[in-house]
Amino acid sequence: FVNGWTDAPNAIATVISTRVMSPSAAVRMAVIFNFLGAFAMTMVNSKVAATISNMVSFGSDENHLALIVLAAAMFAIVLWAVAAWYFGIPTSESHALIAGVTGGAIAFGGFSAVNMNEWKKVLIGLVISSALGFAAGYFTSKLIELLFRRVKRMTANKFFGMAQAFGGAAMAFMHGAQDGQKFMGTFLLGIFLY
Repeated sequence: FVNGWTDAPNAIATVISTRVMSPSAAVRMAVIFNFLGAFAMTMVNSKVAATISNMVSFGSDENHLALIVLAAAMFAIVLWAVAAWYFGIPTSESHALIAGVTGGAIAFGGFSAVNMNEWKKVLIGLVISSALGFAAGYFTSKLIELLFRRVKRMTANKFFGMAQAFGGAAMAFMHGAQDGQKFMGTFLLGIFLY
């Protein structure tokens, strides 16, 4: 819930602020495409959920205590997300999730409870996605600037309005595809411990 309330608006902020879509239509679009993203990607490839649920080990002897530790980690994530939202601190619930679950596992079973092979995947993905995101953003901006330099404003506004709506839907879909799986992985871990 907190992840949706803090991250999902990013997908529709531009379409609302530029008045391409009304707030109610944009929220409906975000809800539908977030759900479709989580549903479709879980059906196609559940590696994100598997990575999150395999990042840590809460042991097998004291599953009841491990479930309490996992619940405490999730509660800490929610507290952090609400505090960050309240004070206007930019944050990522994905990073909070990874840190909270890992911290809970370390508190429960020490550093041996962390599966470094799965953690490496997360760190490599973080570095690669940041580099690719900046590079793709830069080159895409330059390409758009070049292609639309001589296009009339009315034509450009119409095209970019449709492109914003498509981009908002795509961003909502990918938010559901990625963040939806992360939290499903944590829920799977909780079900396993239960």
